[in-house]
Amino acid sequence: MKYVCPVCGYVYDPELGDPDNGIEPGTAWEDIPEDFVCPLCGVAKEDFDVEE
Repeated sequence: MKYVCPVCGYVYDPELGDPDNGIEPGTAWEDIPEDFVCPLCGVAKEDFDVEE
C-alpha cells in the first residue's frame, strides 16, 4: 500500500521510505509518528489517503 497526500499528491511508499526527510526505507506507515505532516504541503498524517 502507498499513502497519498490528498492536497499535493505526495506519495509515501513504505518500501522506499523518505530518506530526504529522515524516514528509512522499509518504515511502515504505522511506525511513522502521529505528528508527521506532508513534507511538501503540511497536511496531517491522518488526512492521507490509502492507495492499494
